[in-house]
Amino acid sequence: MSALAVEPTGIDGLFHVTLDVHGDSRGWFKESYQREKLEALGLPRLDAVQNNVSYNEQAGVTRGIHAEPWEKYISPAWGRVFAAIVDLREGDGFGRVETFELTPASAIFVPRGCGNSFCTLEPRTVYSYLVNEHWRPGGSYPAVDLFDTDLAVAWPLPRDEMVISDKDANNPPLSEVTPVAPVTS
Repeated sequence: MSALAVEPTGIDGLFHVTLDVHGDSRGWFKESYQREKLEALGLPRLDAVQNNVSYNEQAGVTRGIHAEPWEKYISPAWGRVFAAIVDLREGDGFGRVETFELTPASAIFVPRGCGNSFCTLEPRTVYSYLVNEHWRPGGSYPAVDLFDTDLAVAWPLPRDEMVISDKDANNPPLSEVTPVAPVTS
């Protein structure tokens, strides 16, 4: 059992969260997201409108790198993932990368305009996340090549052991990505 903690990272607005997981002979319990406690520790407010769950049958399933037009709070419900986050926003941070190994005892808050991706490290991994905008069909979101040499993400598995969709396998290099403009109210 560890204490709930929120830590800033090297990417502005990206936070790593250590969750308090309680376990006994029956299993375990966690509060994945408790707004009042997390905001008191410095996490930005997330007015979640949608909860998504991605079940991944095998280790090596890799998704991303996508920058959707919403904030995202990610915490696996089961298994382990390697997460790579890339700042795709206009400014000095463009192209900055942070990586994490996430388990049910951890989470990350990804700000709008940052590309997110993950690679499952165990079979039957359940990746769960909250977002503050609804997904809409037909949307086009910035994406970047998982293996772009400018990003140099140190993936935990060799490329030939990763399961990647055709769409994600054809994302452009960082040099061809238009930086995400700031949100205006």
